[in-house]
This record gives sequence, structure tokens and C-alpha cells, in this order.
Amino acid sequence: MKDLAQRFAQNPLLAPADLKPSTAGLEITCLLNPGVFTFEGKTWLIVRVAERPAQQAGMISFPVLTGTGIEIIEIEENHPELIATDPRVINYQLADYLTTLSHLRLLCSDDGINFYEPEGYPLLQGEGEDEVFGIEDCRVAKIGDTYYLTFTSVSGHGVAVGMRTTKDWKTFEKHGLILPPHNKDCAIFEEKINGKYYALHRPSSVDLGGNYIWIAESENGTHWGKHKCLIKTRKGSWDSARVGAGAAPIKTEKGWLEIYHGANEKHQYCLGAFLMDLHNPYQVIAQSAEPIMRPLEEYELKGFFGHVVFTNGHIVKDDELTVYYGAADEFVCAAQFSIQEILSTLTYNHAE
Repeated sequence: MKDLAQRFAQNPLLAPADLKPSTAGLEITCLLNPGVFTFEGKTWLIVRVAERPAQQAGMISFPVLTGTGIEIIEIEENHPELIATDPRVINYQLADYLTTLSHLRLLCSDDGINFYEPEGYPLLQGEGEDEVFGIEDCRVAKIGDTYYLTFTSVSGHGVAVGMRTTKDWKTFEKHGLILPPHNKDCAIFEEKINGKYYALHRPSSVDLGGNYIWIAESENGTHWGKHKCLIKTRKGSWDSARVGAGAAPIKTEKGWLEIYHGANEKHQYCLGAFLMDLHNPYQVIAQSAEPIMRPLEEYELKGFFGHVVFTNGHIVKDDELTVYYGAADEFVCAAQFSIQEILSTLTYNHAE
């Protein structure tokens, strides 16, 4: 199947050099995977900004959060207890660390293409012992007048789902971890179904099971239960190693449409889609056999971690779906899709 994405001619929309580091002594290595929402007539991104110190010859250095601020850890490159084969994660003395520290930063745009940092809005950083390695990959769902921010909280305890809510993007209510390790990719539906909140999420298993998309429900949007495995990896396919939800599912006449990411054993990330029943989202109606978007452009193939297109944010206007996505774990880009075209390419589980 052909790639369905109509990429913006202005891509990449944002690169690390376009923003200033949050702290003296750090540099921005990557911009990744923005959450997306509309507010006060503008398009907003809540971008994951990954930072680290400038690297010195023969040394590996990285930041972690402490109770008093940011601490820089330095390790000799040839240290016998160091494993540094992955640009994203290292292992030192049997403990895992991230090579960068991520926070979330708000940007806005009048045209959905040119983004800037507005004054008076805070950047969101990790707080407490469950977020000492930072917070990442925020997804935004608006229900009523409240915005729900679900993001990845990272620490030596593992990878978990944190949540904050806001109405004005200046003050936030903190809800702590709503799903414990190991879990991420949490996308809340933007309306209740049969009086309940629903969310997609991705628990991870190293030894038994796999990296699959699950669904859960809640009476209050904070405490989640009735978990069920929804979408599994497919052996020999483009999504054979892991799958995870993108942004909030999109309500269509055929069902709830979810754009998701899948990766193979070579860690190459593509985007696909699946469809859930409107009244019972525990039921999957259809799924992509082939990706609707795959890494093709230079800025998607080469970067901090190449061969990656990854989204957790979009804007819907009639049939037009504008997906903002991370490319090669370094750049923020955008592409447009026809929702009807995506629906027409899905493989349905029954006659339509």
C-alpha cells in the first residue's frame, strides 16, 4: 500500500536549534513527539525537549533530576562497567540511565506551521522520585473544559504513566502516577462512552507477553480498571516488535479511529490505524495491514535515532487529519491525511 501522508513542504517545522535550552550548561539534543491541542484560537504543541551536557572526548555525561535541581553524571567512555551501545539508554554498574533528560514545552501557532514560545506559560518538568529521568511524550485530551495530560514518567523505578490536568495551561493539578511501571503510550478518549472514561495504554513485558496496546475504563478519569489487551504485534510484519497508541481516538461514523505506531525488530517505526466500535471500544472492527505512513524523507531516516515516524498528537477538521509527529527522534514535522482514505484502506473483521 502507498504511503498516505501528505507531508508539509515546510518540514521539519522544528529542530533542536530552534529552541533555547532550559538550563545553562545543557544543550538540546532532540525535539520529539508533541502532544497537540487547540486553545484560544491557536494550534498548540506540547513538545518533548531532550537535553544533555555538551559531550567531551572520552567521556559520557548525562543529567538527572534531584531534589535541588539537575545533577550531571560523568563516566569514562571505556569504563568496564559501562554499556553504551544505544544512543538513548546506557547501563552503568548494572543500573539503567537515559542519555538525555526530557521536559515538556509549550509552543503555539496562528497557522499550524510556524510555532513560537508564548510568554507566561511554564515548561513542565519531572517532579519527585518517579520522574528523576524526566517526563516524555505527552498526549492531550480535552473533555468538557478540562485538558487531560498523560505522559511518560521515567526513573530508576521504571517507565510509568503520569497525569496532570489544566483548564488554562498556566496552573496544573497533579495526579501522580495513574498507571505503574512498566507502562506508557496512554491516550484518553475525548468523550465518555456509556458514562465512563476510556483510555488506551501500553504495558510492557520483557519475559512473557509483549508490547501490546490495551484498553481500560474509569469512573473518574483517574483510577483505571477492566483492562483488556486490544492490539498485539504481528510476526513478520512492520509492527512485529512493539505497538503503541498515538493521540486520542477520533470519532467517525464507522467507529473510533486510532492512529498508532508500530516497530519491527530493526527498531524502524511506522504509523498504522485501527478502528473500535463506537459503543463498545473493547471491540476492534478493523486494522491496517500495511503502514499508512513510513519513514521516507531524509529527516525521517537520519537523526538522533533514524527510521522513525512517531505521533501522539493531531488536529481534526472535517475529513482532514493533521498529524504532528516526531521524525528520527530529532525533529517535529507535520503531515495531512484524509480520514475517509484511511478508513477505506483498513482490513475489516466482518462485512461492512
